[in-house]
Amino acid sequence: MIEYRNLRVALLGGGSVGAQVARLLLEQREELANRVGAGLELVGIAVRDVDAERTVDLPRELFTTDAESLILGADVVIELIGGIEPARTYILQAINSGADVVTANKALLALHGPELFAAADQVGAQLNYEAAVAGAIPIVRPLRDSLAGDKVNRILGIVNGTTNFILDRMDADGDTLEEALATATALGYAEADPTADIEGYDAAQKAALLASLAFHTTVPLESVYREGITRVTPQQIESARKAGYVIKLLAICERLTDAATGQEGVSARVYPAFVSRSHPLAAVHGANNAVFVEAEAAGPLMFYGAGAGGVETASAVLGDLVSLARRHVVGGPGFAASSHADLPVLPIDRVTTRYAITLEVTDEPGVLATIAGVFSNRGVSLALVEQSMTPEVSASAGQELVPSTATLVIGTHAATEAALAATVTDLAANSVVTTVASVLRVEGA
Repeated sequence: MIEYRNLRVALLGGGSVGAQVARLLLEQREELANRVGAGLELVGIAVRDVDAERTVDLPRELFTTDAESLILGADVVIELIGGIEPARTYILQAINSGADVVTANKALLALHGPELFAAADQVGAQLNYEAAVAGAIPIVRPLRDSLAGDKVNRILGIVNGTTNFILDRMDADGDTLEEALATATALGYAEADPTADIEGYDAAQKAALLASLAFHTTVPLESVYREGITRVTPQQIESARKAGYVIKLLAICERLTDAATGQEGVSARVYPAFVSRSHPLAAVHGANNAVFVEAEAAGPLMFYGAGAGGVETASAVLGDLVSLARRHVVGGPGFAASSHADLPVLPIDRVTTRYAITLEVTDEPGVLATIAGVFSNRGVSLALVEQSMTPEVSASAGQELVPSTATLVIGTHAATEAALAATVTDLAANSVVTTVASVLRVEGA
């Protein structure tokens, strides 16, 4: 028998995720109450327009435009309106009024996470954000709780479903990026303005959150190196396939030792990369997400599932809600933000990685030796060189003879990003190189 009073839940936002959270709260209230040990009473849903069309049929009397009144009367506030303001102000109001908070707002946490966590710590409130990183995939609690006694060394994540769908279509169906994006938009995987996805901003926000959590260090969003997928071509996709790779947009978070100082630091970065087809991440298709964690004691761990979607993301939100509600019933302090390590965030040029470089070069004696010398001068060793020829084109009347060229696909051994980037610059300036056609990193091997 439940003896604890009902816990009042205020919901900010009635969009696709918010509507599903409200539906599940109403439909499963009895089961949720049994799990928590107290009833969860949805006291209201704050929206901009109470008369707007909803994806779910919900009682109209729940809707209000007065978010502040809802917040002040709640035990738990669920923020699903997105953006920076007024979400930041509402969360601070909730925390300062003594309420716990659940949010799926990755952009806000990536920019203002330290401020919000500090405010929650000061009053003993809880701020949960499982749905902010990878939708329905449970990754925040495993990193925060299950691996709390371990040392996480590296995370490779496919954390944006839109870009994974696009790259998967380009690989499986031979689409151009534009064709795959049009399909993603038609299916609802891409927004009308896909910039945040295809330019890597969304993945960078998630990388900042994952790195901060995994390494117990505040990793500011501006410290996350970012490249999107807009320069990925069908030719690169085909080159990857021939070499036994697939191209994925990866969020990479790892511990590093700075070769210059010997000091331990961390890196967080987002870019498209070659991933071996034998790696588990290569098998992540469609709009799905996956996070591959390498821990010192636990070894490799894989978390896979839907990274977006209204009802899928609502599952993660409700998981956070149940966790917070149980704390209300049994008592005890909330989980404080773990940032005790305070490791420096190293710039991209300190990272060690591998490159896959495609060059167009003149077909003449000594070219391979010249190219090898460019790599050697920067201390970069070659792992693979593949060559294909473009035949010489005969001159017709009034036209010059077009000399034959060769295409070189070069894979490097591991080297610092600084050395690899300098090598590419040297190659572009070398007289035997007509074009640096493609440069992509190789990860996950």
